[in-house]
Amino acid sequence: MPELTLVEAVRLALGRALADDPSVVLFGEDVGIDGGVFRATDGLVQRFGSGRVCDTPLSEAVIAGIAVGLAAAGMRPIAEIQFMGFIYPAIDQLVNHAGRLRTRTRGRLSCPMVLRAPFGGGIHAPEHHSESAGAMLAHIPGIRVVIPSSPARAYGLLLAAIRDPDPVVFLKPKRLYRALREEVSDDGVALPLDRAFVLRPGTDLSFITWGAMVKETLAAAADLAREGIAAEVIDLATLRPLDEATVVESVRKTGRAVIVHEAALTGGLGGELAARLAERALTALLAPIRRVAGYDTVMPLPRLKEHYMPTVARIARAGRETVGHLENLWR
Repeated sequence: MPELTLVEAVRLALGRALADDPSVVLFGEDVGIDGGVFRATDGLVQRFGSGRVCDTPLSEAVIAGIAVGLAAAGMRPIAEIQFMGFIYPAIDQLVNHAGRLRTRTRGRLSCPMVLRAPFGGGIHAPEHHSESAGAMLAHIPGIRVVIPSSPARAYGLLLAAIRDPDPVVFLKPKRLYRALREEVSDDGVALPLDRAFVLRPGTDLSFITWGAMVKETLAAAADLAREGIAAEVIDLATLRPLDEATVVESVRKTGRAVIVHEAALTGGLGGELAARLAERALTALLAPIRRVAGYDTVMPLPRLKEHYMPTVARIARAGRETVGHLENLWR
């Protein structure tokens, strides 16, 4: 099997979906002739033609609206928003139409569309290019929010999103686009949605994270292992609906939880996870739930981004302090 980057795995999945299903169409700003701003669609218009891989005007509201209309008509559109920072004009379509179409029509229509967008910081981009607003999107009823953290998961989860009968927002952590390579087989096999992945087993502590933060969290778990602390690492993968069962089972086993995300702390998905753990695993907790997150400010411009996002050191320190909570109380 070839070793691919995450962006290459996304391209592979898009090509597979277009080849397998004539109802699949792909469109967005610069996705055709230019192959996308990150080259995620490079070569697809040459393979499948401009009738199925289409450039659009610079209007996110129009892109999302076209996707809803095509999906309602029986197509499987894959729309791209060039950066998450530009997704806000599309929110109206997501909230009022994509997320409501099934219930509004009493099940007569569904909305099998995918809205793709790169997100997150760490690539020294200008403002409006580093947002991590997954929690806002996860608050919208009727849509799924999916975030891969590796090439193989990007391939399998994107295929699952395209085949799903309901709308999916597929967020791609652009800091991971070319940060690692992994064997990916173009076998057309989808990974399950709504399922978290246990990437590293452990007994002393549960790290819960997603997207680009998986990389730092795994590194922090490796650092803690050298100190004799066995940390379990869970990649949430689907932000809505949450795989509550996997998270709760892990925390009941370890008794401790540290939630890691690069979005701002207040109102972040970490708060929702902490609330659910308090509801379902409170009696198993040996320490307070900790959150390691971005700061409550707009992500600063390039020179300060590394200070904004959680680092391996910050994550490891939170894990260390959580494991030592009872010992610290006795001092």
